[in-house]
Amino acid sequence: MRQVFATGLLWFSAIGCGLMAGIYFAFSTFIMTALSRLDQAEGIAAMNAIIVDIVRSLFMPLFLGTTVAGAALVVMGALRVSEPGAVSTIAGGGLYVIGMFVVTMVFNVPLNNTLAAVGPSASEAASVWAAYLKDWTFWNHVRTVASAVACALFVAALAS
Repeated sequence: MRQVFATGLLWFSAIGCGLMAGIYFAFSTFIMTALSRLDQAEGIAAMNAIIVDIVRSLFMPLFLGTTVAGAALVVMGALRVSEPGAVSTIAGGGLYVIGMFVVTMVFNVPLNNTLAAVGPSASEAASVWAAYLKDWTFWNHVRTVASAVACALFVAALAS
């Protein structure tokens, strides 16, 4: 029964990480580029609207559920470290929790809060928007890579 649960959690995590990687990939490759072509007032308004909607969507259960599953897999892998796939399980869970969740909480969320606090037409809006585009996108690249690599590590654990 424990093995069935572990396998199910690995499948959930692999699919969840893959979906998250896809979301972040879209932002890194074309959404932020499109927003950067807007003037600061339009760009800030659009990004703030996205942020409001994303936290009200199915993104949040996936975001939180995959994080909890990744953390649980680290513990489960550590408890069976000598079994096949345990190292990949631990690495995938750790990478995901740190590279996606911690990065989001430490970097992307504070940047979102800063953006939400600036008036789109305020005198400092142009510099805030320029810094936001650069910094937020950099940390989003980190989340994209962490999510994709964690997905691959979970798939490797399933294959072992």
